[in-house]
Amino acid sequence: MTTGIDAIDTKTIFTQPPPKFGHDLLKHFAIDPDYINLNHGSYGSTPLVVLKAAQDLLLEIESNPDLFHRLTMSPRVISAREQIAKFIGAKTDEVVFTGNASMAMSTVLRNIEWEEDDSILITNTTYPSFHRTAQYLSNVIPHPKFEVLTLNFPLTHEEILTRFREKVRSLPPGKHRVAVIDAIVSGPAVLMPWERMVKICAEEGVLSVIDAAHAIGQQVGLDLTEAKPDFWFSNLHKWLYVKRTCAVLYIPERNRHIIKSSIPTSYAYRPLEERTVASFVEQFAWTSTIDFTPPLSIPTALAFREWIGGEECINSYCHTLALDGGRRLAEILKTRVMDPQGDLTMNMVNVRLPLPGTDVLPFTLELNLKIQNRLLRDFKVYSAHFPHNGVWWTRCSAQTYSEVSLVRAIKLHALFAGDSICLEISDFEKVGEAWLQVCEEIVKEYNLPPYHSELDLSSHQT
Repeated sequence: MTTGIDAIDTKTIFTQPPPKFGHDLLKHFAIDPDYINLNHGSYGSTPLVVLKAAQDLLLEIESNPDLFHRLTMSPRVISAREQIAKFIGAKTDEVVFTGNASMAMSTVLRNIEWEEDDSILITNTTYPSFHRTAQYLSNVIPHPKFEVLTLNFPLTHEEILTRFREKVRSLPPGKHRVAVIDAIVSGPAVLMPWERMVKICAEEGVLSVIDAAHAIGQQVGLDLTEAKPDFWFSNLHKWLYVKRTCAVLYIPERNRHIIKSSIPTSYAYRPLEERTVASFVEQFAWTSTIDFTPPLSIPTALAFREWIGGEECINSYCHTLALDGGRRLAEILKTRVMDPQGDLTMNMVNVRLPLPGTDVLPFTLELNLKIQNRLLRDFKVYSAHFPHNGVWWTRCSAQTYSEVSLVRAIKLHALFAGDSICLEISDFEKVGEAWLQVCEEIVKEYNLPPYHSELDLSSHQT
């Protein structure tokens, strides 16, 4: 009798009754039953049915590699692009796949023909590899200027927009002025008013490059044709359940001329004067012999999401779980959430850790490794951790397979035709207990002053 992934029938599974959100869904993922994963945002977790579809495809490829690569692969990739284009509100030929968000960012920034007076604007919370990419381009000829906007959260959207507009207007004149904008910041996890920031860029003659690595699968109702970013990209393996790794890069027709080559350059490259839409898209369809199972797992990933409830239900559950779980974690740690009103929170929540500030306890590789080892190896839990604005935070990702329990009953409304759900077991509590012990150990080992609780007692009044 076959068991596990081999027992999954990808043709019939979606005709069965769907599982409930919460721990009932864990049997559809490969996650170790002893592990509490509150860090879905970093790498994603792929449903077993998606892994099975990818495994079946891999065996098909190996049965006749020439048939697949020469004849049957291309129409399948086009079909996957059509599905993602519809999902994000774009035309099919404006959508291409890359290996990950970093490859998409490099494709855009390295195709711009920089001049000495040009500038690249990032923020202090820009993802580190994108920060370094912009810095590298500034370090080499012709040395475009490297500009940084400081955003210390918490901030309101209006405060972000005011500071962003002021910084954009202060950029030196140049042929190319580019702003790298987060849709959802990675650390701290913050929903940015990126659509309005795109409009500011358009008004000021600045190209907008949107790092939406965390957006697809979290931000419902994306419409890039309406939002009009100059470039936009998102990882599909994080929140959309696609097999790791795969990203989508949106290149609107009006900016297609800027992107002269894929990275690496494809056999399909043609100079602009010779290029057609088909040859442009083909550059990205075949940069080299790669693993095509991630982009071709898109149909199964989307079918899985529809089966368990669809985008609105998935994100309603995860968003509510992030807010309630964050509050519960803050109660356990006797600290606070970064965004108590939830205006900046999607499906990831930031909670302060009970550690002294970074003036006393700065980030070091040794400390980082110590925390990772204790959480992952000893406690078998994980949530991301980072310093920001002088203090230490943890970022917890709420997922469809996660649960939370509060002292008071939590009821999630507007799910499953209005039914209420009372969650009973807490992943957030287990992670909180681990963090409490780890933080106590760090304070003792480093001989640090005790952390003073910031708990707002009024928030616990009944």
